[in-house]
Amino acid sequence: MKDGHDIIGLGLESSCDETAAAVVKNGTTILSNIISSQIDLHREYCGVVPEIASRAHLETINGIIDRAMEEAGVTFGNLHYVAATSRPGLVGSLLIALQSAKAISYVCDIPLIGVHHLQAHLYAPFLEGHEPVFPYIGLLVSGGNTALFMVRDFDDYESIGRTVDDAVGEAFDKIAKFLDLGYPGGPIIEKLAATATVKGITFPRLLPDRGDFRFSYSGLKTAVIQYMKRHPDAPREEVAYGFQEAALELLVRRVFEVSRETGVPRIVVAGGVASNGRLRRMLNDGRRREERIVVPSPLLCTDNAAMVAGIGYRFHQAGRHDSCSLDVCARG
Repeated sequence: MKDGHDIIGLGLESSCDETAAAVVKNGTTILSNIISSQIDLHREYCGVVPEIASRAHLETINGIIDRAMEEAGVTFGNLHYVAATSRPGLVGSLLIALQSAKAISYVCDIPLIGVHHLQAHLYAPFLEGHEPVFPYIGLLVSGGNTALFMVRDFDDYESIGRTVDDAVGEAFDKIAKFLDLGYPGGPIIEKLAATATVKGITFPRLLPDRGDFRFSYSGLKTAVIQYMKRHPDAPREEVAYGFQEAALELLVRRVFEVSRETGVPRIVVAGGVASNGRLRRMLNDGRRREERIVVPSPLLCTDNAAMVAGIGYRFHQAGRHDSCSLDVCARG
């Protein structure tokens, strides 16, 4: 029996290499948030293999849904809607969560809501007690995306700047692979960089002209590789530190530049790279008194289904539902 006061939603996520299911109440209270990572499956390839990812999602998702429902203490009869990531991402992976959501929608006769993965990430802080105040500047940083948005409402996003080549998380993975450090690169490089003592290796900060809010990491990646070819015995921790400082400084300078030029002092930072402790410190050190920066906890920075169910609630309340003919899309 559905509660007449609380709105309970199930969220599903399988856009890349995490299979996730979550139950959220009223768009803000997480009742369960189950995530199954595939890192061990992809580690030997130093990156996500689409075929392996989609197969693992298929084998895992039913069990993940069962665990999420059990932990939340609800049944399918308690659900008011089901939301799933429909774009962007790996097509074969996206299909697993969306098709599961369609089946639940049909059998339970509840609305289906397709969710944009990037919008879901920027919703994550609002699952932890932060009240959304519009407009705000959204910085999304992950293995597949590095982008800036002007966010005027839950479904009103304007792209301000994106990477023209590598995403920042992708650059971390590639440099970690080149240095033979392992996968995923972000946490490994952050940990190694923290051990650097001399900190004498610097790499160029490649910034476009003022007013150009795009990002580029290809040049930085090349600079690190060329440096290592000239200095093969350079301490890995010093190289990791120099790379991380340059990579994160571009993010920090960009987001503050956009905030100050637009006069919007509210900033939300989300995505896997937002869990980087050094990035959080640089943002805090660089902000002005009137600027408010909101970053979700590390668990909600990574791909998860609570953010999908959360923003799904907002769309449900607005009457924005999808039919079972909804398809996935690799690009946003």
